Amino acid sequence: MGTTPEGSSREPLRPSVGVSVLHLFCRVAGALDAVRIGDAVDHVGEQGGHVVSVAMLGHKADVGLVVLGSDLWGQREFQTAVHGAGLVPVASYVSVTELSEYAAGIPDAMKQARLYPELPPEGKRAFCFYPMSKRRAADQNWYSLEFEERKRLMMGHGALGRTFHDRILQLITASTGLDDWEWGVTLFGVHPDDLKDCVYQMRFDEASAVFAEFGPFYTGVVGDLPEVLSGVAQATGVAPTAGSPG
Repeated sequence: MGTTPEGSSREPLRPSVGVSVLHLFCRVAGALDAVRIGDAVDHVGEQGGHVVSVAMLGHKADVGLVVLGSDLWGQREFQTAVHGAGLVPVASYVSVTELSEYAAGIPDAMKQARLYPELPPEGKRAFCFYPMSKRRAADQNWYSLEFEERKRLMMGHGALGRTFHDRILQLITASTGLDDWEWGVTLFGVHPDDLKDCVYQMRFDEASAVFAEFGPFYTGVVGDLPEVLSGVAQATGVAPTAGSPG
């Protein structure tokens, strides 16, 4: 069963560069229709995108779904489909991949990885997501700094982040004009404490310590869709219906 009406004539809406990214954090509400959720994931793949599924920890959500590459209509249809299949979004984030204005001159392979990421990374199953913005306080206004000073700070920030290369894969997506914050940060780690160590160390960097504001954190474990749905069903006592997702 597809997630769109047969013969839909909707014109795709995509970023001119990079891909759209939709984070959905959902609660289980009633019986889970695993087949319909699996079909929705398959449909995203047919559109050239993919979905990362996460079993969430804590009270904020049960399941996380990160939808990459599908056009905006496709993401809207995916959201409708999973909602109708028993996963009700309780939080979300809308963003796009981008090349930072400070990234001029980086190798083409790095540009490709930032604009068209392949997720989830192998061996990095610990997951967290948080939004952030640059501070605009009277005496700490990032946007009142000269470009060269901002670039210097971000080069130092990036150098510190690269020291976690073997432990963390970081996806930063842009959301200015699209959501409440300016960026969404998605981290994939080998171990849960890799996430903690990375965020802790980078908060001491001047670009963060002086100029960063952080939103709520969402934490979980990356898995394939049947694994995530099965684990969440056991935790909530709601069994998936209609078999396993295809």
